[in-house]
Amino acid sequence: MHTLHGSFTTETNFFEDHDVYDLINQYGSPLYIYNENILRTRCKEMKHLVTYKNFVPHYSIKANTNIHLLKIIREEGLHADVMSPGEIFLALESGFKPEELFFIPNNVVAEDMTYAIERGITTSVDSLDQLKLYGTLNPGGKVAIRFNPGIGAGHHEKVITGGKKTKFGVNPEMIPEVKRLLETYNLTLIGINQHIGSLFMDGKPYIDSLSSILDIARAFDDLEFIDLGGGFGVPYHKQDGEARLDIKTLGEALDPVLSCFASEYGKDVQFQIEPGRYIPCESCLLLGKVTATKTNANHYYLGCDIGFNALQRPIMYDSHHDIEIYSKDAKSTTLMPFTVVGNICESGDILAKDRMLPSTTCLGDLIAMMDAGAYGYSMASCYNQRFRPAEILICSNGSVKQIRKRDTFEDLLRNML
Repeated sequence: MHTLHGSFTTETNFFEDHDVYDLINQYGSPLYIYNENILRTRCKEMKHLVTYKNFVPHYSIKANTNIHLLKIIREEGLHADVMSPGEIFLALESGFKPEELFFIPNNVVAEDMTYAIERGITTSVDSLDQLKLYGTLNPGGKVAIRFNPGIGAGHHEKVITGGKKTKFGVNPEMIPEVKRLLETYNLTLIGINQHIGSLFMDGKPYIDSLSSILDIARAFDDLEFIDLGGGFGVPYHKQDGEARLDIKTLGEALDPVLSCFASEYGKDVQFQIEPGRYIPCESCLLLGKVTATKTNANHYYLGCDIGFNALQRPIMYDSHHDIEIYSKDAKSTTLMPFTVVGNICESGDILAKDRMLPSTTCLGDLIAMMDAGAYGYSMASCYNQRFRPAEILICSNGSVKQIRKRDTFEDLLRNML
């Protein structure tokens, strides 16, 4: 196997000496491939982000819900944030205990809240109406509230979850009404939480948002925890030299803020964070086959069998994924611009526009979409009745374990009456 373009998998020994053609032949194409060592490294970085003792990182499992990965993440000492009864179910099945889960739903029905309440899972609400619903369902219970810190950050308008243009959180000026509702339903507020957005590469907005959430915390006595949110970014543009989020510097800036607040508040309140993407993203790539190259009106197209049913991020967020090309033969690596497209019958099925890739790329080569571990499989579908890919894990000992089967024709009929 020859790597024609890209170096991440070589530098990290991502495939642990396994030949990608052998993996495709055994498990089918396209194929999600995970590396356990990288996954565990990212978990450890979050686990040891600060020295403040009462600190618990929660993994936001919506980024990737494969139960085998969840078991590894729990082994590394992380707790989990869940957004739905389905995510609660998967988290419990993977070994998380109810006290290790934080249910942070948005605009949910009574049945969703009841599912969490019956299992003893701490629940957050993010509107006054949802607080009323919770109080009706669980009078005298304990609850958390998501507040809008007034600051937003993220790589795309669709993932900015704080500030003036967001559906999330209770605005601070509503605190008096919050207190009234807590008293009405005899609820105990045990925690508050925020989330400013997803994929920030500069830690400053995150640190800046703390002053707001901590001011909100001062309005309530005897909180048990404060959740600072997630959104930690990863460098999707590695091939262009994009720098990593400086986790060490971020942790050093965060540490004294936590300690000073705890001292002022009079107790070592638990601080939580809720990274999703940062944990699994770089541990995975989506491997597929090059199916065609063609020219149309002076545009060069590279076709492959990775449609947006398998990877939605580019079509949904205009997201960038670095690309690696593999070949059975040594070829020229002279570059030319290709628009990389998939096999879905939609003009928008575009993975990358005018990407500089080897001019010799052709039918029979393999293509990898890098950094696909977050919001890759978890957002996949069977649109055009294309099968969702299999998932495999390259374990720390170098062995390969299949952690999800590829869909079959029979799966397309499942649940139909």
